[in-house]
Amino acid sequence: MGIMGNRVEQMKTSATVGIADKASRLRQQGYSVIDFSAGRAFEATPDYVSQAASDALLSGDTHQTMALGTPEFRKACATKLSRDNFLEADWETEIIATMGVKQALTLALLGVVNTGDDVLVEDPCFVSYMPLINIAGGQAHHLPLKPKNNFRWTRDQLQQAVTDRTRAILFNSPQNPTGTVHNRNDLEVIADVAQAHDLIVITDEIYERVAWDGRQHICMASLPEMRERTITCMGLTKTFSMGGWRIGFIFAEANIVSGLMKLQQHLLTCASSFTQAGAAAAMKEPPRTEVNDLWREWEARCTLMSEGLNDISGLSCAKPEGGFYAWVDISATGYTSQELAKRLLDEEQVAVVPGSAFGPSGEGYIRINCVKSREELHEGLIRIRRFLT
Repeated sequence: MGIMGNRVEQMKTSATVGIADKASRLRQQGYSVIDFSAGRAFEATPDYVSQAASDALLSGDTHQTMALGTPEFRKACATKLSRDNFLEADWETEIIATMGVKQALTLALLGVVNTGDDVLVEDPCFVSYMPLINIAGGQAHHLPLKPKNNFRWTRDQLQQAVTDRTRAILFNSPQNPTGTVHNRNDLEVIADVAQAHDLIVITDEIYERVAWDGRQHICMASLPEMRERTITCMGLTKTFSMGGWRIGFIFAEANIVSGLMKLQQHLLTCASSFTQAGAAAAMKEPPRTEVNDLWREWEARCTLMSEGLNDISGLSCAKPEGGFYAWVDISATGYTSQELAKRLLDEEQVAVVPGSAFGPSGEGYIRINCVKSREELHEGLIRIRRFLT
């Protein structure tokens, strides 16, 4: 008998984090690595957000908060939901601070999934969904996102996947890794199936503020009769370049949040006090000029990268609708996604994520982070082109 339990023994390492860690080790060894793997922007957090956290830290705000989070943070979340998402939230009972969206998803899944329950997820999907579902005792049921449907579920596909074991639907918009921004029709398909079968919907909306070409993110909880059955997970990791802060929140009905609070008390106690202060500064007012400028620059880089990849023989890449990843079709190269990712890192020191890491339907693709510096993007394109030609 091994020391570790079955859940850990059977769990795969995170491909995105693992490849990023390997890229860091190569840099430490003196290699010039272009890291397109993990979803980390080039820029630092906006100064006014960092200043708010620094002020809190230096003023002695270094103690545990309520499990739900500080009043200031939760009020800022409610303000943001009303201003940006047209959702009115009771900050005292319907919001809980979390250490990023990944922890929010963990709380949500532990809170609603029973042993043996099925959770419907997109395929491809974020690499941590299946392990988190397994930790909660559930089973991930992958539903392919097909290119011919623009990486969206159809009503028949979703309806036919529901069984008497199905408990919840988990999806991401803008979607990682495909870049799809779910429109109202997409959400209504999911909502109709959830209502017809009394399912919980868990939404990962970490990329909500980075939708391109005039698209608008729509919250599932804003649809009729969906507020009471939706657990909305949001954060600032991606859109405010706050990956190291690990701060986010859950918005849900009061009876759901009160249950999740019990989990929070035992698992984590609370989110960090001074990171809540910084995040509150980011959310309590509309994004400042420097933040909007940053998002416009990110969209320009997504355009630059998708066009540059399309110019390389053997690759095909549409500009993402949202988020900041290029989902690159490599099927014409003759490589599997694992082979190409390994050889690019070993031979050209370019780190990308193999599509197979995101699920069976991800084979034939690689994922590339487009929000590195322009210098890194140009150099990365040179190295990828050199390898493939």
